[in-house]
Amino acid sequence: METDIQTLGEPGFAGDDNVLPFEVDGLDVRGRTVQLGPMIDAILARHSYPEPVARLLAEAIALTVLLGTSLKFEGRLIVQTKGDGPVDLVVADFSTPGNLRAYARFDEERLAAAQAAGATSPTELLGRGVLAFTIDQGAYMQRYQGIVEMNGETLEAMAETYFRQSEQIPTLVRLAVAELLYRDADGKPRHSWRAGGIVVQFFPHAPERMRQPDLPGGDAPEGVDHVFHDDDDSWAEAKALVSTVQPGELTDPEVGAERLLYRLFHERGAKVYSPVPVFDRCSCSRERLGEVLRGFSAEEISNSIEDGEITVQCEFCSTAYKFDPSEFAV
Repeated sequence: METDIQTLGEPGFAGDDNVLPFEVDGLDVRGRTVQLGPMIDAILARHSYPEPVARLLAEAIALTVLLGTSLKFEGRLIVQTKGDGPVDLVVADFSTPGNLRAYARFDEERLAAAQAAGATSPTELLGRGVLAFTIDQGAYMQRYQGIVEMNGETLEAMAETYFRQSEQIPTLVRLAVAELLYRDADGKPRHSWRAGGIVVQFFPHAPERMRQPDLPGGDAPEGVDHVFHDDDDSWAEAKALVSTVQPGELTDPEVGAERLLYRLFHERGAKVYSPVPVFDRCSCSRERLGEVLRGFSAEEISNSIEDGEITVQCEFCSTAYKFDPSEFAV
């Protein structure tokens, strides 16, 4: 999937809804970048999310596809927040090689109050809770889950904390969301969503070059909260370059992933690999939901009947499945 390599500047563009892997040998960094267009617009439009919720979910989707397309096995990556804020649940579920579904749950009254008060930052919307990264390699493999507290002001900062604590890999994350407003051929106002992101990680040949400031409670001497190390020169340069990225560059279709990477890293000889397409595809099915219903008790089945049938709607894709109660007679 990533066997084709080309130097930036050669023909070929990833375009929307394609994750573009890259590496910069001169800085010992690897990464991925993406611009999401029709795929993310379809997911957000399906539920008509309020603007703050749509932005939050779009960031989670961009982060998930950036990380999920790096999996080297058949499986799933689930990125999920769970907190006590107005948006109590955000989940993005990626299945290899490139299928994504996502959903956000929120309290309408609490969200309206937060919007009226201008309290719409990720921290204020999500509240106190956890950000979980779950990797599922299938029925015969144990799940791996990394969890961090949602202490950062942004989803970017929370993700960087996860990599620092769980993976111990120096990581920089940038995410952006844009709502495009326009008029259609009939002059009616329309809008569409775009999102973008870039993840850059430091992989030097010498492990000691990856040193980072110690976390509270780590190996610091007694009475010292942190041990500070100067960043490796290559990593410091990479961070300085990526910090210049503007949100609009991550979402503007006129910029494009290759043009962004060229601007950032052309002096260091960046290389890109084959893009990985991602799709708005839910994994729900009538068969799977039927198996769930077969686990219900007779009373639960009876309570689920409405107008002579059982209707189950997928929270992710909103597809409604109808069942005859006689299928589940006990």
